[in-house]
Amino acid sequence: MLTTPPAPASTPSVHAEGVSNDEFRAAMTRLAAGVVLVTAHEPALAPDGPRGEDIGMTATAFMSVSLDPPLVLVSLREGSRMDDLLDEQPLWGVSVLAESQRHIAGRFSMKGRISDRLLFEDIPYVRGEASGALLVGGALATLECSTEQRIPAGDHTLVIGRVLTARVPSADGGPLTYFKGRYRQLG
Repeated sequence: MLTTPPAPASTPSVHAEGVSNDEFRAAMTRLAAGVVLVTAHEPALAPDGPRGEDIGMTATAFMSVSLDPPLVLVSLREGSRMDDLLDEQPLWGVSVLAESQRHIAGRFSMKGRISDRLLFEDIPYVRGEASGALLVGGALATLECSTEQRIPAGDHTLVIGRVLTARVPSADGGPLTYFKGRYRQLG
């Protein structure tokens, strides 16, 4: 009597090219990345109304694109709160996190998290002059950007921003990195 083995509980998604989501994810965890906090604020509901809520998101897919003009790129999950916000709000900030700021990265990467207002509550920051975005105190570097281009890319949106300000407020400590699915320090 021939019997058919039961189907596995979860079949990994395999793309036409033959690379499964799990294989791709495992390979990409071997690429060390810097960790940044991307910030912006919701526009006011009325032209003379109060500023909207401040929003933050941890990102590891962030890079320099061009020196002349100064451009950077951040990859946002399509339909995420930050993707939606940067579609209507062109000004945003980036704080390059130091190794001592792992708690900030973890806080702003949680799924189903509490209000961003509460997440910012005990973090030192300044409001950027050019963008109005919150810039984290103690960050290795801060940038203020204006969106130049949005490019759909699979399940993400690549946002290219023109750098309006670039500052190095803290030279202390090393960078926070992300490698093999965990936040790490160099060395």
